Amino acid sequence: MTTWRLRPLERLEHYLETRRPRSETWSLDQGTIYILPTRAGWAFAATLVAMLLAAINYQLNLGYGLIFLLSGAALVAMHQTHGNLRGLQLRTRSPQPVYAGDAACLDIVIDNPGSARIGIGLGIHRTGTQGVAWVDVPDQGHCIARLSFLAPSRGVHLLPTVTAETQFPLGLFRAWTVWRPAGEVLVYPRPEHPPQALPATQAAAGTGSSTVASSGSEFDGVRAWRRGDALRQVVWKKAARTGELVSRDGTHSAQSELWLDYAAAALPDAEQRLSRLAAWALLAEQQGASFGLRLPGSELPRATGEDHRRRVLEALARWQVPGDRITGIAAPTARREHR
Repeated sequence: MTTWRLRPLERLEHYLETRRPRSETWSLDQGTIYILPTRAGWAFAATLVAMLLAAINYQLNLGYGLIFLLSGAALVAMHQTHGNLRGLQLRTRSPQPVYAGDAACLDIVIDNPGSARIGIGLGIHRTGTQGVAWVDVPDQGHCIARLSFLAPSRGVHLLPTVTAETQFPLGLFRAWTVWRPAGEVLVYPRPEHPPQALPATQAAAGTGSSTVASSGSEFDGVRAWRRGDALRQVVWKKAARTGELVSRDGTHSAQSELWLDYAAAALPDAEQRLSRLAAWALLAEQQGASFGLRLPGSELPRATGEDHRRRVLEALARWQVPGDRITGIAAPTARREHR
């Protein structure tokens, strides 16, 4: 970001943001909370100055009393606004992986060891008021604010900077804090749509599967059950008869192997190849096929099931194209959730 294009207040916030290290939790105290008048606060102050000049000009004792009363109320409001944030603690929950282009959800847990807090707004830093989630925190309790942010590209992204603010009770002052949460969000490559047909299988040497002919069955082979096999692959009739768990094996599974190879994607762009591999992984998992993954410099052995599909997608997300770095991402929307 080019800092010279920012307004003076934004330059100050950017300076303070970059000086603070990332942390798992964030405690709000006098050293981490900032407070300034809002536009309404400045207008209120200008009104008090005008009233003071009029009272001096016309020697209105009642006017002096009104001005001092309103000024005292503003000072109390400033103290209350600052105290509405002071003492709170923020922490995050690890966001679930998403596909590139989807919105990721970041849950911010607000712990309140003191009295009830009203009108606490949380949002992604420098996204405006549109993406702020406003919550009330009960006394001696906690609540959860769920922020949604866009994950535009595949990879491992640092969590975005979070802002907590309040203008309670009168809206004359805005107190806020800026927090850089530690953590990452995993973004899978966007699967190719429509998906291409799975690549041709390769001949396997010395497989341990046993082929059993069974008329009227969708599968003509079975093998010993392996951890990670989907429940729909288990042959329950045979398991009830023999007492051993076996899984269905396709017609060619005893003689062939399915490998999702980066070189076989046959696309000019690396990200397009990863998208095709992600689509193949989803398609192979839906068909209950046993498949492996081959990337330049890494390889995942063949397996089946949702856990294996998750490991494959994670490997695709973490695979580094030369020159890539871990980056941060921004967020346009937010919503709240009370607990």
